[in-house]
Amino acid sequence: MGNTPFNLVFKALADGTRRRILELLREKDLTAGEIAAHFAISKPSISHHLGILKQANLVSDERQGQNIVYSLNTTVFQEALAWLLELAGTGMEDGPAPPKNPLRETGDRER
Repeated sequence: MGNTPFNLVFKALADGTRRRILELLREKDLTAGEIAAHFAISKPSISHHLGILKQANLVSDERQGQNIVYSLNTTVFQEALAWLLELAGTGMEDGPAPPKNPLRETGDRER
């Protein structure tokens, strides 16, 4: 997956606070202070979470004047999704595989 190891991506996604930060950044780019306003944790904790997200390339940052503005990096999500779909046996261009009916596979009849 590009230059980002999977373990960094999945570690970053494993934490609920970081997933919520990603949801906020999906809506619009934000500064660390704007992100922190949505949480009842310290600004240094938010900075720690942003650092992990940056290390996994899930977010990028850009200095705008005195502020650092964070934005979502959708490329890594697309790469991870493509890998997961490939692992599941389907490609993104084909869409998800249809769900299997476990009753038909065992020979039982549907009722």
